[in-house]
Parts: sequence; structure tokens; C-alpha cells
Amino acid sequence: MNDPDRDQHDGDRGAPTEAVRPGDGTRAVRAGLPDPVKNEPPLPGPVFAAHFHLPGDVEGPYTYGRDTNPTWTLLERAIGELEAPGQDGVDTVVFASGMAAVSAVLLSQTRAGDTVVLPDDGYQALPLVREQLEAYGVQVRTAPTGGDAQLAALGGTRLLWIETPSNPGLDVCDIRRLAEAAHAGGTLVAVDNTLATPLGQRPLELGADFSVASGTKGLTGHGDLLLGYVVCRDPQLAAAVRRWRKIVGAIPGPMEAWLAHRSLATLQLRTQRQWANALAIAEALTDRGEVAGLRYPGVPADPSYKTAARQMRGFGSVVSFVLPDRAHAERFMAALHLVEDATSFGGVRSTAERRGRWGGDAVPEGFIRFSAGAEDTEDLVADVLHALDSAAAGG
Repeated sequence: MNDPDRDQHDGDRGAPTEAVRPGDGTRAVRAGLPDPVKNEPPLPGPVFAAHFHLPGDVEGPYTYGRDTNPTWTLLERAIGELEAPGQDGVDTVVFASGMAAVSAVLLSQTRAGDTVVLPDDGYQALPLVREQLEAYGVQVRTAPTGGDAQLAALGGTRLLWIETPSNPGLDVCDIRRLAEAAHAGGTLVAVDNTLATPLGQRPLELGADFSVASGTKGLTGHGDLLLGYVVCRDPQLAAAVRRWRKIVGAIPGPMEAWLAHRSLATLQLRTQRQWANALAIAEALTDRGEVAGLRYPGVPADPSYKTAARQMRGFGSVVSFVLPDRAHAERFMAALHLVEDATSFGGVRSTAERRGRWGGDAVPEGFIRFSAGAEDTEDLVADVLHALDSAAAGG
């Protein structure tokens, strides 16, 4: 995949028209690293500290472990460089989980009497968020992601929450269109960027006020830590989010933050293979008679393809589809060898699940959410097709 960040050269390879900006791979490898110091590691190890030496007047960036930590600082800088490369004034706040980040934006930016618009087909924890917002006196409207349906619910609202692609249905909405309409009415816009990752989509460039994600998934990609983050450009909005983190104490551990930063170095390598595998899986499923409701934004036949192609730089690792019934789906899951039956996504090892087992999503009993990992494409496709054949034959 070509990197649109790279500036174009003229015919003389030795004379670029302007300075070349680093590509995604270079940026991911070097994001957030401190200036080199002789005999020091390129990425300092995690700082385990509840408090810091603080004689005399309170000054300097590090005072107490719930407020700031040097390991967070480097990770926050790195995420900001990936979400909004080349932009000054970007502020990132990391959290203990994706839901901590989601809650921080919604609960720090609203108060009793405000109205919030949420997708009605998003992450299954959003109904819990809705209940809490309403308990605090915040009114909530919902609308589907597809067809930019949230436009009709914007009037008089404080904040619009967008999830695109949606999880698990993989609908896509036009971020720029929604953001322009929202801002015209004084509404803030937050985009859940978990499924796309910063390499697949940059919500701030498309007009969002907040880019929010679970770093547990594709950002870190190894299934070994929980993390969340919020990125925004407005210092006042960022300060409110940071203050919320301090109040509720939803802070990541230094080891998790360090592991996350270390994992960013392979982000482009991982996502390129995962996206290629997801596309291959989607293409392999296209002609299977027992497969219905196939969704992947990177397939030209997908209803969301045109919108996704305008705003996404990569289409993500998740494919969704529906098998005839629960028993058929469970036979398919049991027949997989290279795919783990797990509820997360975005990891280097492929995962899948019959999503209806949780009961929180409006999906058929045979609905499968499949997250392509970094296995060899031929092996992964062969495993999926074999599992489909086995399930169709009755196991």
C-alpha cells in the first residue's frame, strides 16, 4: 500500500521538491523516542514510582504517580505522532483500558441537561455507558452508523460519538460530513478509532475533536495488555480529560505503558499483514453459499466501500459474516486450528467468536466476528475453508 504521507519527488531523484516526510513504518519505529543519550537505551525502561523526589516548591513534570509518569509521557508522545503526524499542539492521554478512555471523554465533557448521540450498533458496552449517562441526567439519542444516520439526531446536542467501522457490524459513516454538521451546531465530535488504528484512519484530520481507542487491540497487537487513549488538539478539552483521569485514577501501569510503546515499532508490519489477510478471508468467503451478511470495508462490493475508501488508509483486520445458525457456527469455530476462540481482535494471532454468545449485540445466532492475524495468508485461508467444509458436513 502506498504511503500518502510521503512527498512526491520530481524527475531528479536527488532533488526532492520539498523535504520528505517519514512514512508510516519509519514513524511507527521511532514514535515517541527521546533524544539519544550516550550509553542510554533508545527506549528507556518502565519507571516504577508512586512518588518522586520533590524538595522545596512543587515544580517540574513529575510529582506523584497518579498524575504523571515518564513512561506515559513517551507513549503519549508516540501515539500523538501516529494519530496526527506533523501537527503541533496534539495532546494524548493514556488510560488503563479502552473503556476508561471512552468514559473519560463522555463523562468529562457532559453534564446534567446535555444531550449525547451514540451509535446504536457500536461496541456492546455502550448501552452500559448510556445507562450511566442517563443516571447523571444526560439525555442520550441513538442512531445507526450506516448511511450517516446520526445526522438526523444532532440538533441541540453536546457531543456526537462515532464508531467507524462499527463493531461488530463493520458499517462505516462519513466522519468529515458528520463532523462538519456537528460543529455547525456547536456539537463536539469523538471517534472511536479502535478498529482502524492510527495507520488505518486519522479522525483528527477528518475533523473530529477526539480520537479515542482501545490500545488493547490492534495498536499493541499481542493480546497481553489493557490500554486506552484519547487524542485531541484543543488544550482545554485535553485538560478536562486529563483531570478526569486524575479524579478516577484510571491510569495504566508503567509496565503496560512500556510494553505498548515497544509494540508500536511493529505496528505497520503487523497491520499490513493483518489487513491483507482480512481481505483474503473476505474474498474467500464471497462465493460460499452458507455464508451470508459478509462485511469487510475493503471489498469493493461492500456497502461501506466507497465511504471507507475516501477516509481510510487501511481497512482493518476484522471481517464479519453469518452462518446458518448457532450449531453451524459452533461447528465452524470448533474446526478451526489456526484461529483462537477469543473475544478480542487486532492481534497477531487470528481470533474469532460467535458473537451472539454474549447477548449484548443485535446479531444473529450464527454471526461470526473474525479478526485476521499475521499468519501466512495461504495457511489462514486454507484453515478457514477447511473449517467451513467441516461445519457444512456436520462436523
